[in-house]
This record gives sequence, structure tokens and C-alpha cells, in this order.
Amino acid sequence: MLLPIYLYGHPVLRAETEEITPEYPDLKKLISDMWETMYNSEGVGLAAPQIGRSIRLIVLDGSVLADDFPECKDSKMVLINPELDIIEDVEPVNRAEGCLSIPGLSENVRRVEHIRLNWLDENFVEHEREFTGFLSRIIQHEYDHLEGAVYTDHISPIRKQLVRSKLNNIAKGKVRCDYRTKAAVK
Repeated sequence: MLLPIYLYGHPVLRAETEEITPEYPDLKKLISDMWETMYNSEGVGLAAPQIGRSIRLIVLDGSVLADDFPECKDSKMVLINPELDIIEDVEPVNRAEGCLSIPGLSENVRRVEHIRLNWLDENFVEHEREFTGFLSRIIQHEYDHLEGAVYTDHISPIRKQLVRSKLNNIAKGKVRCDYRTKAAVK
């Protein structure tokens, strides 16, 4: 089932998220719906707060980007209760980021592109792995959603001023999308 993507300004995008257990109601269905919603929206990642759930759950698949970013090949993953560690062995990189919750806007965001991640998969099997390059950026972007942050929190104050009216319009639902959305204000 296609779920609406909650837009910038909706309180759920800033809410504290809770860890989930195997007993979480209809978890397999929720994960399936998140995959369907993400692919239908042409995203490469989707965090539960973006569909109105304040839980620590992410689906991501950057495989479509593998021609430009080989590290994204075979990157389809479900991340439950992830814990992220930044590895600061390389200089942060500025790259453009967009977000399904902030449609029609992209901004350069400075991020370290080497991380270590611990998580549970959809079968609650524990994993630990290091990620680099653009795939680490996708993971950090989605992880931010679990921490009540969006990528525009990482842009300079002057850029925030310049995009403020666009963000306000998105919060009011004054934006065109090819996918279902839920605005913060009606």
C-alpha cells in the first residue's frame, strides 16, 4: 500500500523515535509498504518518520545510483534500530542532497563519507559494517530522520534564509509531487 510522505514542517519529522522489537504490530507489512512507497516516489531511502511513524526503521536501496557510485551496488537494506558512528579519517565532502519530505529542493550538505553502522535487519539479525562514499551519505541522511533532523539543518544560515519561503510553502502543502504527501498545515 502506498503511504503518504510527510512533508517538511510536520511535527513527526522532529519527534523522538523509539526502538522497535519483533513484536511491533504488522512490521512485515509496514516494511513492504515502505518499500512500495519509496520506489513509487523514486527515492533511494525512506525513514519511518517520513511516513508518520516515530520508530527507528529505515528502508534503503541506492542500487539505481551504482553507475555513478559503485558502492551503492546491491545496497538494498532494512535498518532497524540502527546506531551510527562517524569515522573522521577523511575530509568531509559537499554534495547535493534532496529529500522526499522536501520535494523540489536540493542543497549542498557537508558530510563525512566513512561511517560504521550497527543495525538489525528485518529478521532481527544483528549486523555491523563500515560504509563509504555516497552510500554512507544516504545512510546518514536517513539516520538524521530518526534523530529528528532533516538535511536543511546542515546547510549554512544564509542558505536557510534563501530557501525559507520554499520550506514554508512545502510545510503548507504548496508543492507539486508525483506521490502522495501529508502537509504540516492545511
